[in-house]
Amino acid sequence: MQTVLLTGFEPFDQDLINPSWEAARQLDGVQLGGDVQIVARRLPCAFATAGDCLTQFIAELRPVMVIATGLGPGRGDISIERVAINVNDARIPDNLGEQPIDTAVIVGGPAAYFTTLPIKAMVKAVREAGIAASVSQTAGTFVCNQVFYLLQHALAGTAIRSGFIHVPPSPPQEVSAQPSMALVTLVEGLRVAVQAAWDTQVDILQTGGQVS
Repeated sequence: MQTVLLTGFEPFDQDLINPSWEAARQLDGVQLGGDVQIVARRLPCAFATAGDCLTQFIAELRPVMVIATGLGPGRGDISIERVAINVNDARIPDNLGEQPIDTAVIVGGPAAYFTTLPIKAMVKAVREAGIAASVSQTAGTFVCNQVFYLLQHALAGTAIRSGFIHVPPSPPQEVSAQPSMALVTLVEGLRVAVQAAWDTQVDILQTGGQVS
């Protein structure tokens, strides 16, 4: 059985749950067709340990595709990331109390890595399922971006496609006035996105840019 590794993060910033993990774990064992299935794993929200955990999961599972997910506070849709940058600049401390400011993810590494997922096709598929989705041009500068960068660095030059998806908060984490998405909707949107990533070898040509 081939494996698509899907990761989510543990809760952080005093939240009791992290919807990225709550959604990912509900997709654990889901088959994408043939002999391919999703295997979900949880990452720590810590600069010092998240990358090592991800590397261990990849070595253990030998996945044919890897998609990491994380919570995007303030986002209202499933945001499929285009690029990871070589910068850590933490607005808040991580779960180990570390708060790197203006440091490199990898000293001497490339300024950025692009996803190798078919992000336009993924967004199209999620929208056609009636769920809000978009291409995101920034994964931030917290642990999510660090994991995204380390993932792309680790798999650069291989045939293993990989990338990152930010998910919105799920009630009751956010009050109703803030952007959020019901967990059941998030789970389905994430499933559709992963399925589209697996099914699509060459991305479609469709606008996904932003004016500012």
